[in-house]
Amino acid sequence: MPTPENTKRILMLGIGNILRADEGFGVRVVEQFHRRYAFPDNVTMLDGGTQGLYLVNFLEEADCLIVFDAIDYGLAPGHLKLVRDEEVPKFTGAKKVSLHQTGFQEVLSAADLLGRCPQELALIGCQPLDLEDWGGPLTDPVRTQIAPAIELACELLAQWGSPAKLRTTPLPESERLLANDIDHANYERRARPI
Repeated sequence: MPTPENTKRILMLGIGNILRADEGFGVRVVEQFHRRYAFPDNVTMLDGGTQGLYLVNFLEEADCLIVFDAIDYGLAPGHLKLVRDEEVPKFTGAKKVSLHQTGFQEVLSAADLLGRCPQELALIGCQPLDLEDWGGPLTDPVRTQIAPAIELACELLAQWGSPAKLRTTPLPESERLLANDIDHANYERRARPI
């Protein structure tokens, strides 16, 4: 267990728009991660949605950052890829890798310009299949990558001295990360008639 002197402040951030099919991948990962795992006090889980530059303040407070997102790598749909540290695009002049209108690299660039970018970065991205199904659920190839994305993040957390612990029972609905029936199960129940 990390001691107060060597505890890294870790931010796990899911970004994306849950209303645009596979674009919601990052948010759905942190939602499931929060429900199934407990974390040490130095780990923060955040649904960043489509907040863009408003996320800079959260990055400034983190030593380590794990981002979950739908990324167009030009690979087969559902392909999961981990990008680390200097490989994570940080500058506004870099080719956009995020599928959001405001790329996440602008957020990283702003934090970097302020001299407060996290020292260690990890981007866990999934190649989307469909971004045009407004109001639609995650596609099957992307949905199946939620658990592997969580496993990758668990490995990173362990490397950073703050391992996640599997909950014996998932959190009750009253403690879920997303509320108002936009959580994954309720949302997809509406999007896909049973």
